[in-house]
Amino acid sequence: MVDFKEKYALVTGATNGIGFVTALELARLGITVMIVGRNEARCLEAVKRIADETGNPTIHYMVADLSDMRAVRLLAQAYRAQFNQLDILVNNVGAIFMKRLESVDGLEMTFALNHMSYFVLTQDLLPLIQHSAERDAEFGARIVNVSSGAHVLPVNWKDLQFQRSYSGFRAYSQSKHMNVLFTYELAKRLAGTGITVNALHPGAVATNFMRDNGWFSKALSSVAKVFQKSPQEGAQTSIYLATSPNVHNVSGKYFDNCAERKSFPATYDPKAWARLWEISQQIADRI
Repeated sequence: MVDFKEKYALVTGATNGIGFVTALELARLGITVMIVGRNEARCLEAVKRIADETGNPTIHYMVADLSDMRAVRLLAQAYRAQFNQLDILVNNVGAIFMKRLESVDGLEMTFALNHMSYFVLTQDLLPLIQHSAERDAEFGARIVNVSSGAHVLPVNWKDLQFQRSYSGFRAYSQSKHMNVLFTYELAKRLAGTGITVNALHPGAVATNFMRDNGWFSKALSSVAKVFQKSPQEGAQTSIYLATSPNVHNVSGKYFDNCAERKSFPATYDPKAWARLWEISQQIADRI
């Protein structure tokens, strides 16, 4: 029987939407939860709401713009300075940008936020995650990567950051494809360590996901919400992968509605896993 009061979790993009619900439900189990957001006021509000609703006093926050790799590294450094344990990492942050933007590191914004933040944060926290897996072999440790059913476009290796021709939806789809490739390669590298790594599709969820993309995107998003899942429903697979004993030994898989599914065929190419890892590592080492 897992004692969740002894567990620690970090959830990115956790001030609203499925990230918030994920953090809330982990806290309800008694887990010590660190939420990450880019706005301090929203972080404070989220911490208060979670603590008030769950009665769990061990809710913390850190502020970071995860499109900035220096901020990602400082976040990991600050977490390691405060805690010596991390049992659950939920890489949830993500966005779609209808215009091409660049991060402070000169990376295309979708690529930076939706993929590189997962890559850098996970690697920087991996020693703590490994330590946690060794402490409790029954539970191990869990890395949960929120992808999307929109991951159907393979990586455009010749124009990785859409410098020649940009489409917000294509950039988003490619980044979600990268989440799956990253999951499969990391699971391969961590085989036998007690750490599981899985990706998921949360479903089409009614959130403020496109709030920063102008009036048309806001209007489209408002209409689409009628047909979408609630954040509570959309968070269920993340919560399942983070806590369920049913997936204790399951790694390198893709889930939807709390069940294992097949990801897009192109994601099963080990050469693509390795190629993305190598490119991502080169970028991470450079900035």
